[in-house]
Amino acid sequence: MRRRDMFLAAMGTTLAGLLPNAAHAQGNWPDRPIRLIVPFPPAGGTDVISREIAARLGAMAGLNLVVDNRPGAGGNIGLDAVAKAAPDGYTIGMGQTANLAINPALYPRMPYDPLRDFALVSTVASQPNVLVVAKSAPYRTVADLVAAARAKRDGLTAGNAGNGTVGHLAGEMFARRAGVDFVSVPYRGAGPVATDLLAGRVDLFFANPLAVKGTLESGDLRAIAVTSATRMRSLPDVPTIAESGYAGFEAVNWTGLVAPARTPAPIIARLNEEVRKALRQDEVVARLAGEGSEPMGSTPEEFRAFLTAEHEKWGRVVRDARVQLD
Repeated sequence: MRRRDMFLAAMGTTLAGLLPNAAHAQGNWPDRPIRLIVPFPPAGGTDVISREIAARLGAMAGLNLVVDNRPGAGGNIGLDAVAKAAPDGYTIGMGQTANLAINPALYPRMPYDPLRDFALVSTVASQPNVLVVAKSAPYRTVADLVAAARAKRDGLTAGNAGNGTVGHLAGEMFARRAGVDFVSVPYRGAGPVATDLLAGRVDLFFANPLAVKGTLESGDLRAIAVTSATRMRSLPDVPTIAESGYAGFEAVNWTGLVAPARTPAPIIARLNEEVRKALRQDEVVARLAGEGSEPMGSTPEEFRAFLTAEHEKWGRVVRDARVQLD
């Protein structure tokens, strides 16, 4: 009994000495730069949004975020580095629809569990797809496309920027909702899809807004609908699929800030507060709108509920459409 009491007393003294140090370190956070891992290449949509947020947090909150691009495996490589980093608030990452909601159903093995291995900070922004056709195509509404798909024996051809992309799955989701068939034609990127769309080699394309911005402005492509719940600021005259007869339809690419699981709650709370402040800035809203995106922002709890729903939704689409990687 005496030995046990002496041991417990010693442990208590040790813990008492450690806890103030831990609290002190957390209270001084951050006292060095914070690494923001972006799991996609520089200059892409996720990278642009990440750098905008990093700049705003630096200017508004004095947080020094250093962007670290870690592309590969549909975003899995970068996010895996976040999941395996020390949960000390000095490594965070920009998650996205693909690496948090789609890839778990698409890849036979995942290096992390998106619902277990991250502390969720806040959703950041959402970006719909734009359903486009060539200017020479006879389709002007969603109803026109659906009627043509039903009338054509093999259905219409839908180009996409790669199997398992949001645009590909948005098309699969819509086809099932409308009760039609689209012949999926995967490409390596959006540029070749737009080229073949203009040439009449494919019938339609659920495109990233930035990928078709120029051809929409020139009139070479026609926007039929957008996949968000509400109309885009930059395309106010283009209806949503939801208001075109398919109520509740929504399929967007989104981003969200995450940290390693077990990152201290006060650090998550501080990051959440600063990110949401940044997303309310007029300059940020305008910058996102120029890229076809809308600010989101949420509590960590709201982000978790949202991610759980998105994880289920996109997983169901991948399984129902039997989508496989190239």
